Amino acid sequence: MTHTNWLNNIQVENATSLEQGLYGSATSSSPAWHHVGKRMLDVTAAGAALLFLAPLLLLLSAIIMVDGGSPVFGHERVGRNGRSFRCLKFRSMVPNAGEVLAKLLKEDPEAAHLWATTRKLPRDPRVTAIGRFLRATSLDELPQLINVLRGEMSLVGPRPVVQEELTEHYGVAAVSYLSVRPGITGLWQISGRSDTTYAERVALDCRYVREFSFWSDLRILWRTIPAVLAGRGAY
Repeated sequence: MTHTNWLNNIQVENATSLEQGLYGSATSSSPAWHHVGKRMLDVTAAGAALLFLAPLLLLLSAIIMVDGGSPVFGHERVGRNGRSFRCLKFRSMVPNAGEVLAKLLKEDPEAAHLWATTRKLPRDPRVTAIGRFLRATSLDELPQLINVLRGEMSLVGPRPVVQEELTEHYGVAAVSYLSVRPGITGLWQISGRSDTTYAERVALDCRYVREFSFWSDLRILWRTIPAVLAGRGAY
């Protein structure tokens, strides 16, 4: 499934000077081999990681299944060129998470406002005990290595978003988001994640696209390690 019609309706030429200053160009000036090298790194590293981490993945799956739910779930996200895909994650929430969220947003105006502006909840009642650990360590995102092998995601890029987020928060900056594969990690992850505003997140996504190079991906991957260990903005 694609969102081609919506994508074609984005009027980049109508961007304000402020938007142009924040988001800049939607393309990178890096040589073609940077993009080829990026894909080769994706396939090689993701495949090796899945083989090496197989025992851990099986152990986590068994622990998550204790409450009777599936260990892995896939949420629809918008990918490169507007194509939809199922973004995989270890389940970190209770099986009836949708009902719990709806009840919370109806009864708690502060939580409803926070969810509308950031799509995050610091004290999310849907998250299980093992889920809090998975999120704090980013282990919940390990199944996305499969998305990388499928060509739906990359190791580095903007975090995948739903259509609602793209429409409400990105505006003309959606062109930058849609020009690359979403990533497991990226500038947003190493810049504080949920501690940043959504506007800052969009600006970081555009900066990544504008300044992309094979070497910048390697730097981001390297900086992801201390960012994950510190757990800043992970909830």
